[in-house]
Parts: sequence; C-alpha cells; structure tokens
Amino acid sequence: MGLTNKKEEQLRKMPRIESYIFKSKDNKYIIQKTTISTVRPVGYYHKIMEGKEQSPTLEQFDDSDFFVQEGEELIES
Repeated sequence: MGLTNKKEEQLRKMPRIESYIFKSKDNKYIIQKTTISTVRPVGYYHKIMEGKEQSPTLEQFDDSDFFVQEGEELIES
C-alpha cells in the first residue's frame, strides 16, 4: 500500500531532520547533533525581506519568561 499523492506532497513540504550521535575524540562524551533543513523558494525570502512590518531586534526581544527557572528560585517564590 503506497502513500497518497496528498500525503507525499505533505511530506515533501516538511523540514528534513537529521540526527547524529557520536563519541568525542577522547571518548569522554556522547555528542548528539541535530540538523533541520528546509527548502524554500527565493521568492519566499524576497517577500519576507520586502515586508513592511518590522521584526523586533534582539534588544527588543523579551525572553525572560521563556527559560526554565532553577530549583532554588522556585522554592523562594
């Protein structure tokens, strides 16, 4: 049983995720490397760059609620 044309098209549009696991040269560590590759037409990026809406700069970006708090900070609050 093969995939439908619609499903094949969906899979083609998805990013390609590759994961590699290997030992460090000194054999002390296991390294896990993940690469996410996407393919987009050049026109896609032209439209993004020409957009009138400005993206926030790094200085304007607030990620204070994003990171996990340490255990001691949770106990104190």
